[in-house]
Amino acid sequence: MDMRLGIIFGGIGEEHHVSVKSAQEVAKHLDPAKYEVDWIGITEAGAWQLCDGPYFGAGRPMTLSQLQLDVVLPVLHGKYGEDGAIQGLLELSGIPYVGCGIQSSVICMDKSLAYLVARDAGIAVPNFWTEDTLPSELTYPVFVKPARSGSSFGVSKVNGPDELPAALATARQYDDKVLIEEGVAGSEIGCAMLGNDGELVTGELDHISLTHGFFRIHQEDSPEDGSENSTPIVPAQISSDARKLVQETAMAIYRALGCRGLARVDMFLTNDGTVVLNEVNTMPGLTSYSRYPRMMAAAGLSLGDVVDKAVALALEGR
Repeated sequence: MDMRLGIIFGGIGEEHHVSVKSAQEVAKHLDPAKYEVDWIGITEAGAWQLCDGPYFGAGRPMTLSQLQLDVVLPVLHGKYGEDGAIQGLLELSGIPYVGCGIQSSVICMDKSLAYLVARDAGIAVPNFWTEDTLPSELTYPVFVKPARSGSSFGVSKVNGPDELPAALATARQYDDKVLIEEGVAGSEIGCAMLGNDGELVTGELDHISLTHGFFRIHQEDSPEDGSENSTPIVPAQISSDARKLVQETAMAIYRALGCRGLARVDMFLTNDGTVVLNEVNTMPGLTSYSRYPRMMAAAGLSLGDVVDKAVALALEGR
């Protein structure tokens, strides 16, 4: 009998449309001989629907208790997808699910908490503050971010004190907790991770080549056609020693933050060879233009392979 796989997509967070695109890409790579799929869509208004595929339209109202699922793949990004909310619901429902658990999802989603845990584990992190701990003098540039939001929504690069109030107001549109972090001079490097605490598989590293500004993933008008200021390069054009150090640091971050299943660890590689944590995405984008599947594909793993392995990891020990 095929495994009955529930794929949840959409959601009420700011990354609803990215989630739909991720689910549509997953659909292209699923092996129909392995899975009987229930497509569970959450509208932007929060209504749960049983859909005919990874799209909305003729969806029927539903609840999780109606379905007898073997495992769930929550292809939900950002708020309510990576912050422990859906993970808590699935735990209460007793349904195995792909990806990080409640605690690691909460910690990774709140960048200030992730920095505290990583720093305590001996991993380099940027200098950072929240609004209530902001010093009177800052070294610019700084980046102002919603502490708990996905992608680059609400993020501003601030080059001087006159720009700070507007950046804080922008970030507050997405979260009432705002993070201010010192800019890190270096290359932005990503590492795709797959595995539980034991054996970890990494994709090829990528690095983001910027012409100006800063990296705004999923913010472009037509991301399928590329970005006007950034190009992800896979494999990253760094030395073999630097590649080894970045991969080892990514594994240390993944383990320190309690991740399981899959995640994308984003770091900075500074000119002096230091690897600094940027953030961890516990359900990275899986669209045709997303970084995670590109890195895995470069390492010889298709998106279908990734899903198969991630589902197996979700069922490990059950």
